[in-house]
Amino acid sequence: MKWSDFSKLIKMRLTMLVVFSASISFIIAVKANGGNTWGSLYSTTMWINWLKLVLGGFLVTSAANCFNEVIEVKLDKLMKRTMDRPMPAGRMTTGQGLVLGMGMGIAGTYILGTLNVLTGLLSVFSILLYAFAYTPLKRKSAVAVFVGAIPGALPALIGYVAGQPHGRIDEIALILFAIQFVWQFPHFWAIAWVLDDDYKLAGFRLLPTGKRDRASAVITFITTVILLPVSLLPYLNHNGGIYVAIVSLLMSLLFIYQAFNLMRTLEITSARKLMFGSFYYLPVVQLMFLFDFIAK
Repeated sequence: MKWSDFSKLIKMRLTMLVVFSASISFIIAVKANGGNTWGSLYSTTMWINWLKLVLGGFLVTSAANCFNEVIEVKLDKLMKRTMDRPMPAGRMTTGQGLVLGMGMGIAGTYILGTLNVLTGLLSVFSILLYAFAYTPLKRKSAVAVFVGAIPGALPALIGYVAGQPHGRIDEIALILFAIQFVWQFPHFWAIAWVLDDDYKLAGFRLLPTGKRDRASAVITFITTVILLPVSLLPYLNHNGGIYVAIVSLLMSLLFIYQAFNLMRTLEITSARKLMFGSFYYLPVVQLMFLFDFIAK
């Protein structure tokens, strides 16, 4: 298999974003657990565990994407955005994709499970929810976006749990999950607005009302407004300082402005700006939370 085909199969950019998100949460967890994160850079154990998280997370996410494409291979043939993926293009059979996905899923789950049991269980749950709940719902109801937002936010939770020796979910873990969960909605809907014509060829219903209208734009705008107080939770719960609060506030206000423009214009260009804004929003807020948390 060519590297380009493998990259398309596992949705490389999406997979790397997932691994990045989990890595941020992992380091925050190490600090929250009482360790000096900067000092731990010299700890072989920490770096081995981080590598396990990166490799396991990469394999688990790749497996979920692979299963998604096995299930949707006939639909991928209909959309310009996906028709050149290896299975719909005929360069790989669904049987080969299924075997590869199962292999990556088992290997990734095992690796994550060596960190602690809860990390392994959460990784299995994320695969099942993404591939076998979110995927089939995409053609039936916009509720799919809500369902998909759960596995979409789980990397933040998985990374944090992986950074705890015995694996536990605490206040900080829930905050990291909440930020990424709420962020999913304007992110998903901005993409769905831009790609709506292509999605309709496969019968996908991802916009809130199923079409590019004022109601869908208003709902998208509301979710960016909700994201503002959620992004301030690290500061409000005394897990972060004033710097993370300022950056989160500014990023949220920019995000709200972009969503307002979409609501005002209903244009694809506005949706595209909101989409690119979502790409910047999450890593900036997460990195600021990390730096601020470490500096405490």
